[in-house]
Amino acid sequence: MLPLDGMLVVAIEQAVAAPLCSSRLAAAGARVIKIERPEGDFARGYDTAARGESSYFTWLNQGKESACLNFKSDPGASVLRRLLGKADVLVQNLSPGALDRAGFGAQALQSLNPRLIVCNISGYGSDNHRPGYDLLVQAESGLISVSGSPGAPGRIGVSLCDIATGLTAYSGVLEALLKRERSGVGEVMSVSLFDVSADWMTVPFIHAEYGSGAPQAVGLKHPSIAPYGAFECVAGKLVLLSIQNEREWQRLCKEVLHAESLLSDPRYVSNNSRVKNREALELDINTITRLLTSAEFQQRLAAADIAYGAINSAADLSSHPAFSGTQFSNSTGHQMILPSPPIKRESNRETRQTKTPAIGEHTAAVLDEFGADA
Repeated sequence: MLPLDGMLVVAIEQAVAAPLCSSRLAAAGARVIKIERPEGDFARGYDTAARGESSYFTWLNQGKESACLNFKSDPGASVLRRLLGKADVLVQNLSPGALDRAGFGAQALQSLNPRLIVCNISGYGSDNHRPGYDLLVQAESGLISVSGSPGAPGRIGVSLCDIATGLTAYSGVLEALLKRERSGVGEVMSVSLFDVSADWMTVPFIHAEYGSGAPQAVGLKHPSIAPYGAFECVAGKLVLLSIQNEREWQRLCKEVLHAESLLSDPRYVSNNSRVKNREALELDINTITRLLTSAEFQQRLAAADIAYGAINSAADLSSHPAFSGTQFSNSTGHQMILPSPPIKRESNRETRQTKTPAIGEHTAAVLDEFGADA
């Protein structure tokens, strides 16, 4: 048995954030009915990397049912009302106000089903009709300003704002389900990409508003901890290391760099001092590490119990010893090994074979169940 077995989720969704939220609900056992236009969720057309289908869509829609439904028409609205009357959760990321105009605003939904939990996802908030997509929000929230390298701003390499918003929405839905267990009633919540990204920007915001200024983009370094970043070995190979406290700093100097003189250098007596003198510190460390092979440096770091990491590519991911893969299928049945869902339940190792649905694959079955007369 999975935690959300028996729950019914209606997902009027597209793109990434809302589908990620509902995909996590599906992975936890909920039945998710995805409402699509006849042409389908536009994320189906993002690429063809997943054996001929979209990588995004394949990742985010495993195990869902797809029903094409025009709920702006009277018959379609009738079916949707029946669906929502029995549903536990509605997740939707249409343009703000679109559901209201179709007759499915907050008051109408609460009257229809007082136990229904409604999660509205938008770019900039339910009262802001401006379209909001991942890269735009990365830029407007300031995420890009503290990422990348000095003078070289760039998009964060995954759809971070979408992903963060989907996971935040998922946690909000779970909180609402717990609350409903006690109160017996649902609730309406809103989650926006901008709000989530602004929340993640809290530390740079505090520095900007109350400190000496927000950290600048520092590439493969940490803006407020040193040494924490990439160091060069023989043949230019880079190895990342992270020093989190003074005990680790002492072990790094003694057991890894074999340079105890760094411990008595007044420029490096504390983390704040090391950050202030980062350029000199990194020069001193690189002078030593450039004489070591990448393997030698990593062996020393491991022996000293210092956190370190290689700079891998996406192609290296599946060979990492920590990688866990699970078999998934696209809508045509082509199978792939993809990263496993991150929640590993020791009490329940049940796995369910899933696939992404074809456009409208379950329309007839959904109409038969929730409104054959329509």
